[in-house]
Amino acid sequence: MRVVVQRVTSARVEVDDSTVGEIGPGLLVLVGIAPTDGLSEQRWMVEKLVHLRIFEDDDGKMNRSVLETGGGVLAVSQFTLFGDVRKGRRPSFVGAAPPDHARPRYDAFCEALVAAGVSRVARGAFGEHMVVTLQNDGPVTLVLDTPGAP
Repeated sequence: MRVVVQRVTSARVEVDDSTVGEIGPGLLVLVGIAPTDGLSEQRWMVEKLVHLRIFEDDDGKMNRSVLETGGGVLAVSQFTLFGDVRKGRRPSFVGAAPPDHARPRYDAFCEALVAAGVSRVARGAFGEHMVVTLQNDGPVTLVLDTPGAP
């Protein structure tokens, strides 16, 4: 599993000019699922995300998690995170899970964020063309891979 995490003051996903997911302060998480990802990868990533200390404390140091700040998470599935451009100029997506595997993993990931105590979990629209709008805070952007990710 691979995610790109962005600390945001707000983020929104639109499909066909309609908002399908939106948060205020928190994390925009672009979620890539690999064919080998299962429950253990999901658990590892959720645990890492909800406790990741990337929000500022009273001293201005990145010392607080999304759980501590009460922020939301907007999770957007994004198979292109596994795009491989090492050969040629057109990305290969063989490292991304097919939709029949990725959709239930993505849904379970979002449900696990709720179960972990995230105050607001919003989603993109799996398999749809989405327009993602965000205000990056910092900017703070991190790429996280589960152990053993391709």
